[in-house]
Amino acid sequence: MALRLYLDSADPADWRQWLPTGLFHGVTTNPTLLKRAGQPCDLTSLRALSQQAMAHGVRELHLQAWGSDLLSCGRALADLAPDHTWIKLPITRAGIEAARGLLADGLPVTFTACYEPAQVLLAAALGVDYIAPYLGRISDMGRDGHGELIRMQRCVQALGSPLRLLVASLRCPDDLARLAAEGLNTFTISPAIAEALFAVEPTEAAAIQFELDAAG
Repeated sequence: MALRLYLDSADPADWRQWLPTGLFHGVTTNPTLLKRAGQPCDLTSLRALSQQAMAHGVRELHLQAWGSDLLSCGRALADLAPDHTWIKLPITRAGIEAARGLLADGLPVTFTACYEPAQVLLAAALGVDYIAPYLGRISDMGRDGHGELIRMQRCVQALGSPLRLLVASLRCPDDLARLAAEGLNTFTISPAIAEALFAVEPTEAAAIQFELDAAG
């Protein structure tokens, strides 16, 4: 499967900066990112954001459901950008039950807040498209984050499942390279990580030298 990168931000300013690069397959958001961007977590705000995302040509917009009725919220979110919206749900018992209803409606689902390899099996069994393991937060718990995600990927491959691990909570560009070398191919990255991917001093120095030499 081809590499997919997603921009992990609910800030339209970040979208304007990074989506025109063509690097990103889509955008991922959640209530925490909305709060950080000063955006209300309500359908009115998310409708406006969805329209902006579509104007940028986003192929996939991952919006997280919230509240006591995740199924109804997920259905409402799906209507904001039909055929482009994936409903994010925490991989809890309530999230699993809501996902079953959304899948029955033909709506795509992304599970989030994955910390254990066994949770990947739940996502594969239900037949969702994505599950988002939190690399950095797993490492923060004193565990081998990279090793845990590689184990998750091996589970997916052994099952022959089309499930994609949407790796989240990356802390540095090398996280992508280390995991890509092990077959992981789907990542959501913050604007800070996107910036760091281009902050390679020898490359910048070479580009400057090329321009100097071109000028004679």
